Amino acid sequence: MLDVVGPERFRDEIQVYRAALNRPIASSDVLAATLERVYKSFEQQDFFRYDVFLEREKAPGTMDELFQLQMELRDHVSDWHAAGLMSRPAQKAARDCLRATRYAIDILGELWIGYERLPKDGRTYRAFAGSHLNTLHNRAFSTDDDGRMEFWSGDVILTRGQLHNSAAIARIGDVDSQFSHVAMVYIDINGQHWAVESLIERGAVVTPLAEWLDHDLGRAVLFRHKDARLAQRAATLIHDRVQQSRRPAGKRILYDFTMTLDENTHNLYCSKLVRRAFREASDGQVLLPTFSTLLDMQNRDFPRRIGVKAVETFAPGDLELEPSFDIVAEWQDYRVTSELRLKDIVMDKLFEWMERDGYRFEETFRIRLISWFGRLSSYLSQDIKRMIDDVVPMVPVNMKRSAIAAIAMLHETAEPIFKELDELERERTERSGLPLHPREVRQILDRMREAQGARIGYLARRLD
Repeated sequence: MLDVVGPERFRDEIQVYRAALNRPIASSDVLAATLERVYKSFEQQDFFRYDVFLEREKAPGTMDELFQLQMELRDHVSDWHAAGLMSRPAQKAARDCLRATRYAIDILGELWIGYERLPKDGRTYRAFAGSHLNTLHNRAFSTDDDGRMEFWSGDVILTRGQLHNSAAIARIGDVDSQFSHVAMVYIDINGQHWAVESLIERGAVVTPLAEWLDHDLGRAVLFRHKDARLAQRAATLIHDRVQQSRRPAGKRILYDFTMTLDENTHNLYCSKLVRRAFREASDGQVLLPTFSTLLDMQNRDFPRRIGVKAVETFAPGDLELEPSFDIVAEWQDYRVTSELRLKDIVMDKLFEWMERDGYRFEETFRIRLISWFGRLSSYLSQDIKRMIDDVVPMVPVNMKRSAIAAIAMLHETAEPIFKELDELERERTERSGLPLHPREVRQILDRMREAQGARIGYLARRLD
């Protein structure tokens, strides 16, 4: 019989990861291999081995240590980039490390609150507020005496919504991100705080920041450019531009579904709005992002349907590694992070099956009806409005029928899979006090695909 030993200290493991990141790096290949080892170590961890998952009171300290490890990794990125070491494999491995540590923080936060879930029809906490360690602060930045977040004009906030199409936007490129949207903070001469953004349904708009932060978000990260004056100019420029476009005589800035970086276009998607602000404020000297997202997949069925034409783009998640920005704080509502994690992994697998196994979306008569009704939204019945609201809250004038159909099919393919996983997750936490490991979720999804064969929801396998 094996001797029973006590649980291992998870914070000791964090020190091992920290030591690996601090070692001298001789080449981009060595850097990519080092980061990949760190990521895989996180990915393969057995939670049952560690004290923090068995002794709940240790969770807050470990969560903070993991977050500070993320901040140290980002600090290293600037040095690695200056040394010419940030190859595409190194960029991907660094993003993988950030994602894995973020999942670990989420799981510890879920443990800390006793796996409490958001009530049905409930709303998430206001971003950068709430209890239960929702906001993690970078120690390099101070907070107000009462711990409240202080925003600067020109700050950029990276967010993640709760819909399946938010997960799709986060995962559509060659790097798996956990973020789907970005907005800029503008503070006017009266001290009023505003969020400037470009939304699929409304185009470029300005919203009171307090209202924006209370918009049922799942997670958010506050970024601050290292040049505060440049950031302030950028915020003022883009705020005034958007406000002018919303006036009766102005030309509306619609959402740019192409996701191209073409600077001659009037329309903007969310990240391109931030790019435009900093480019013009710097007279073309600052071009975001430093590390872009590639959309060079062989199976372009889904991007084509929603109108994406770019092969290289500035995706919201590209800010994660941006050397010219610091992270001030990160917020998440641990009542929904399990849901976000499952939706992330579902979307990973759907795109993997499209790319690797040749699955394509196939429209049915019902989907065609939804998409055509979407184009005629002002005449819809309440039943159809509710059906569309699950996937597209409001259909913009420049959204094609094929995009509405694609988002509807994506939602209705992903939702039953998510619900099944969510039920398994709840059963696991009730039985063992631990959630499903992301590795287990991927294994479950592969078994689902094998069982369902050539058709998964609205996805059909094409053998030609």
